[in-house]
Amino acid sequence: MAKFHKNPIFFLHILIFFHQFDVLISQPTHSPILNCLNNQKITNFTLHPTSNHHSSLHYNHLLKFSLQNLRFASESTPKPTAIIIPDTKVQLINSVLCCRRSALDIRIRCGGHSYAGMSSIPRGNNPFVIIDMMNLNRVIVDLESETAWVEGGATLGELYSAIADHSSYYGFPGGVTPTVGVSGHFSGGGIGVMGRKYGLSADNILDADLVDPDGYVLGRAEMGEEVFWALRGGGGGNWGVVYRWKVQLVHVPKKVTCFFVTKQAPINELAKLVYKWQFVAPYMDDSFHISIYLTASTSKDVYLTFLGFYLGSKLEAIKIIDRQFSELKIRQEEYLEMSWVESVLFLSGLPKGSTTRDFKSRYWSSKSYIKTKSDYVREPVSIEGLTGALEMVALEPRGLFLLDPYGGIMDQISSDSIAFPHRKGNIYNILYALLWGEGDDEDRCLSWINRFYDYMTPFVASNPRAAYVNYIDLDLGITDFANSNDNIVEKARAWGEKYFLGNYDRLVKAKTIIDPQNVFHHQQGIPPSNVKTHDEL
Repeated sequence: MAKFHKNPIFFLHILIFFHQFDVLISQPTHSPILNCLNNQKITNFTLHPTSNHHSSLHYNHLLKFSLQNLRFASESTPKPTAIIIPDTKVQLINSVLCCRRSALDIRIRCGGHSYAGMSSIPRGNNPFVIIDMMNLNRVIVDLESETAWVEGGATLGELYSAIADHSSYYGFPGGVTPTVGVSGHFSGGGIGVMGRKYGLSADNILDADLVDPDGYVLGRAEMGEEVFWALRGGGGGNWGVVYRWKVQLVHVPKKVTCFFVTKQAPINELAKLVYKWQFVAPYMDDSFHISIYLTASTSKDVYLTFLGFYLGSKLEAIKIIDRQFSELKIRQEEYLEMSWVESVLFLSGLPKGSTTRDFKSRYWSSKSYIKTKSDYVREPVSIEGLTGALEMVALEPRGLFLLDPYGGIMDQISSDSIAFPHRKGNIYNILYALLWGEGDDEDRCLSWINRFYDYMTPFVASNPRAAYVNYIDLDLGITDFANSNDNIVEKARAWGEKYFLGNYDRLVKAKTIIDPQNVFHHQQGIPPSNVKTHDEL
């Protein structure tokens, strides 16, 4: 059995990196894409080794660089015909057009962190190309307007580093995993520890430059408000390629406070702590965020780790916890004051001794097999229900159960202000995750996470049972564009309304506006009305 790191933060961040592909399709046709790239003077690409092209020497390295989820690393997983790494906006435009002219499906890779590999694997066995955005990663910060332009291939770490280089009084609300690509994160919403204060990443997007299926670059005014609405929270891989995003910076104090406290006790005692957390974390001062990570040891001991973040001083944080959640019994030395960017480093899961310079590294060395699912909770779960959940956690030392509180400003933002709909009434979000190693019984592992998910059914949001699109889960259903008898819009509703609730139909309208031929698609993509795939036209 593979050994796993016992730090729950590290554990979580191993899983927030995945990407993949390795492969073997019927032999790809290289000449059309090769000729087009040469004609457009695009030289930064690599072709599948069957092409015998000189660029193929770099193929396997570039393919595996962001391959984090080993579930998609098998020899039978289809490989891309080519991997293109554009260096400029013009090259990005021409890369899209060359794929279309060559009748190749397009996968856009930014950080490579789709849990289901949507930026890595094709639709069925369709030949495809990966356009890797890693070289389009520039960040331009303007403190006078309190904004930044962030190219679509930048990572969260690169964005945070650029902000910190300019000022210690500004930040940006987003996740804490530095190698996550901004485009995928923003496209799905973007949950982070400042979300209760400032909302999602997507709530703080002011503009974007989108390369549409025909190669036109559209700003907010040109794409129209419906498409711009859909870009923010409507899921990645649906609308085109975002060349760059304009984001609103937010104010942060000179010092913030963090804590990382692990509790181990009998399950009934731990259940009481989680039960109390449900009545505290979603209703605290919106500058406070407390997540819970639940993990287990091989001896079936269960551990609760409380991760706290507060936009303020240590003394203020201590007073709030003592008043509202004294049961945590946090020692004063466990409260740590630091700058905002240091707090991101503290929460990042990077190895001990890392510095903010490491934010610019795109490579994550720890790889595993990963499966995730998600839920939303609208009513506190009973102690009995939580006890059963903790007993499930105890059965699987490779599992992780993450609870992220909502409330704060999330209760004040309308569910249709952007495409992300999970707002007022949700008290927290659940991520179920399982990591396993080579040689472990995958079927048994998947059986555990499915049983856990089934167990939680009575306790979570229903009609529909909601899910977070950035924790994409193909178990909810996939679209089969090859079956012309299917009403794809209605079939996709089965999972589309779980991710987007009442916003699903509006997303279909936006898709029909920007991409009626469904050039940008994947197994859980938003379909346009009267679907026709681009290779049928």
